[in-house]
Amino acid sequence: MARSYLGLQGGKLQIAISVIAGMDFLLFGYDQGVTGGLLTLDSFIKYFPTIATTGEGYKSLTRSQQSAQSTRQGIVVAAYNLGCFAGSIPTIWVGNWLGRRKTIFFGSFIMVIGAILQCTAYHLPQLIIGRLVTGFGNGMNTSTVPTWQSECCKSNRRGQLVMIEGAMITCGITISYWIDFGLLFADPNEVSWRFPLAFQIFFAAIILACVMFLPESPRWLVLKGREDEAKEVLSSLLGDGTESTFVQTELTAIKATVLEMAKGSFKDMFTMGEDRHLHRTILAYVNQMFQQISGINLITYYISILLEQQMGMSLINSRLIAACNGTEYFIASWVAVFTIEKFGRRTLMLFGAAGMSISMIILAITASIGSTQSNIACIVFLFVFNSFFAVGWLGMTWLYPAEIVPLKIRAPANALSTSSNWIFNFLVVMITPVAFDNIGYQTYIIFAVINAFIVPVVYFFYPETTCRSLEEMDRIFRKTKSVFSLVCTADQEPRMYGRHGELLHTLDDVEDDAVRQASVLSHTHKDVERSSSENVSTEKA
Repeated sequence: MARSYLGLQGGKLQIAISVIAGMDFLLFGYDQGVTGGLLTLDSFIKYFPTIATTGEGYKSLTRSQQSAQSTRQGIVVAAYNLGCFAGSIPTIWVGNWLGRRKTIFFGSFIMVIGAILQCTAYHLPQLIIGRLVTGFGNGMNTSTVPTWQSECCKSNRRGQLVMIEGAMITCGITISYWIDFGLLFADPNEVSWRFPLAFQIFFAAIILACVMFLPESPRWLVLKGREDEAKEVLSSLLGDGTESTFVQTELTAIKATVLEMAKGSFKDMFTMGEDRHLHRTILAYVNQMFQQISGINLITYYISILLEQQMGMSLINSRLIAACNGTEYFIASWVAVFTIEKFGRRTLMLFGAAGMSISMIILAITASIGSTQSNIACIVFLFVFNSFFAVGWLGMTWLYPAEIVPLKIRAPANALSTSSNWIFNFLVVMITPVAFDNIGYQTYIIFAVINAFIVPVVYFFYPETTCRSLEEMDRIFRKTKSVFSLVCTADQEPRMYGRHGELLHTLDDVEDDAVRQASVLSHTHKDVERSSSENVSTEKA
């Protein structure tokens, strides 16, 4: 009889793992959204006046002093992302040493320490250190949780699974906005900002209480030579009633995968042999970068401040609109869950980038006018921008890099691409207050141009990966002769699987079809040459 975890087996056990994975991404979203709504509270400014960009004290400063305040605010808020970057890089080694569950446990424990440091801060250095520590723990978690989930949960719809994780990020953002709004009325009592920062401990505590009672990744167990434990975990994940021969077959397939992944190293990412590792690594890295330089965290982190300072809204109205924005963002994120497999990765990325560029153009125009009517339009397009991002890019960068890189370099390539996400996240969050302080509405123009640039890059360089196995992607890259022919090669390659996971061709069928196509092209070419030769002979005669 298979072992039970928390009294669960089979599909129910996989759901439990997905719930804890979702809780981690919810915590990630909560951390992203919670701080922006606290920066203009009187009780917050009382302890941290040197990062205030509103109030009488700020207005009395010189222009250079105000600029310095904006810069410090950006650094304090972005310190979280810098911590995430610092936590994500070493996880590739620490994770393989500790295992998936222990890494998540320690990451969550570190986040609790960081949250305590933040909510008990009376001086700016402690607040910054708290944000760095919280970010470090989150960097460990977000680098590990998707791997743990994918290695434990079977799903023919991997795109939907990852998009749900993206939806959980927006759920966390929404919760943080509404908590900020609710406790706004307690200001100037310190609970108005200390409780929101402390509440992240609640989500971390759920992870801490459950993760060690769930199964370890069978792939990690095989990597460590603990095959008997791996077989036991597999039996639990598949549930009672699964034939032992099927479990053994699954274990054999996992061993083959692990052996292939164990061959890879950081050095292999920069090779351009038959499998085009460098090409694939760059695609993964840039995909993560595009998500952040689109400007989403300009809104996620600072929407309350934008509404209050740029549009002159009251403290209460700005927080209420921000909370509604987060709620709509959460609802919009579910569109991708039901469309990712139907329309494909490329279509959603192109749709999202084009929509975000148009939204930023309209935001720039309306913000430059500054009238009551234009401010209403500006608020509407903050919602519209979030909707396009949620559909096209929110979960995409947690999905696409894993589909584009081969097993041999998956671990180091995913670590590198994730670090891209965090470092560009840090960059955007840090420069946003400074940009608005110096160039105002023109900040939107910068992001409009960037999003417009993303459209042709995706169109010409990013192949469709929907319903493609890793083996198919390997074949596509082996057939690719240059970066410019990749998309065309992917379109022409026969598919092994249909939209519902059904087998259309075996790998041998695909190879035979490719040989037949080559043969036909060769014969056609020879026929054309023969015809041309006969025509020339006739003309000479």
